Amino acid sequence: MEGLDRFNDISEVVEADRAHVWHHLSQHKQYDTGVDPRVIVEGKGMKVWDAKGKEHLDAVSGGVWTVNVGYGRESIANAVRDQLIKMNYFAGAAGSVPGSIFAQRLIEKMPGMSRVYYSNSGSEANEKVYKMVRQIAHRHHGGKKWKILYRDRDYHGTTIAALASAGQDQRAMQYGPFPDGFVRVPHCLEYRKQWDVENYGERAADAIEEVILREGPDTVGCLILEPVTAGGGVIVPPKGYWERVQEICRKYDILLAIDEVVCGVGRTGTWFGYQHYGIQPDFVTMAKGVASGYAAISCTVTTERVFEMFKDNPADPMSYFRDISTFGGCTSGPAAALENMAIIEREGLLENTVKMGDYCLGNLQALMEKHKVIGDVRGKGLFLGAELVADRATKEPADEKKVQAVVADCMAQGVIIGATNRSLPGLNNTLCLSPALIATKDDIDHITGAIDGALTRVFG
Repeated sequence: MEGLDRFNDISEVVEADRAHVWHHLSQHKQYDTGVDPRVIVEGKGMKVWDAKGKEHLDAVSGGVWTVNVGYGRESIANAVRDQLIKMNYFAGAAGSVPGSIFAQRLIEKMPGMSRVYYSNSGSEANEKVYKMVRQIAHRHHGGKKWKILYRDRDYHGTTIAALASAGQDQRAMQYGPFPDGFVRVPHCLEYRKQWDVENYGERAADAIEEVILREGPDTVGCLILEPVTAGGGVIVPPKGYWERVQEICRKYDILLAIDEVVCGVGRTGTWFGYQHYGIQPDFVTMAKGVASGYAAISCTVTTERVFEMFKDNPADPMSYFRDISTFGGCTSGPAAALENMAIIEREGLLENTVKMGDYCLGNLQALMEKHKVIGDVRGKGLFLGAELVADRATKEPADEKKVQAVVADCMAQGVIIGATNRSLPGLNNTLCLSPALIATKDDIDHITGAIDGALTRVFG
């Protein structure tokens, strides 16, 4: 096989891309009309360079909250290379050295959890939860407690079952019909209040109990939530919310699954987002930042209580978790994840995330004072959002095309930011920032400065 170094003329790569690559989240008609597909050729720290040689400061960690420790980490690449030479793969029915050691190191960061199931994407990690819940229902609840509750605005993946639990309607449109038993509960965004009460967090959690009572507690087996809602608007749950959620789950014997695919491994300033709130989940899923995109890996982590439910009757051939993830047996993922975790510890990146997150939030609040189009700013650690509105009094969402124009303007300035694209009623348009955990004050100033200029040009 010929090496990539033979492509001295990058135009050949661009044309190969145009002719043969089906990009994610892309309308490809534009590439038939003279627009070149974007090809990213190099990254270092928080910067990436495209095929035209243009430099960009990446404020979204690879586009989807993934490259937590930044680009060009030779120590991760070397760890993966060394592991692949020694032992690259064996099916997950057997163990591996990096898989065993990373599981141990991971559990050390997650008091109360005990078992790690490997797969290779966040969608797959959540699918494992759903399958475990359904098998538990059959084996331990006489076929009852099979329903899975999910929250409006949350997102849990791209597979059909994951889309059945999508709290963002646009993502699921035209992909149904979906499996039965997935039931939506209300979101908890206090900025767009659904109840006029003082203790909004508790009231938003009580709305979950109302759904449980409507469906029947004996039919509900699991509640899955993001600790901080990501693509649905960077929603930090209000005070009192998580404590009440935990109380409700225990009251009705409902397993609590926390989707840390975005928030996990440092993004919010703790190892995992749920750890800000003092709760104890039954499942925790993770992917993206686990290896910062240097290798594909996801984990479904459970308590020992959940694990024991699949070994209660070894004489029954249907008692164990009869599942496999082919590429969950790759050793590159846990090898990369071990070094990724070591970098976060060596460089004090959790502490930096808290410090720089506070600094960035302050910058966004200053922009809010300057630009009336910003209705709200919110976030946790280096995971922040600025919701744009046409009118602060009515909170009418800003025009989606203008929101995208802000993103495009920042791109033209050499700064990559994100935004929610939700034109359906009740969903907002929020600029999203999730720079790598290595971000400095200069990086934050560069990012928010670009947003400042873009807002001025687009909204006046």
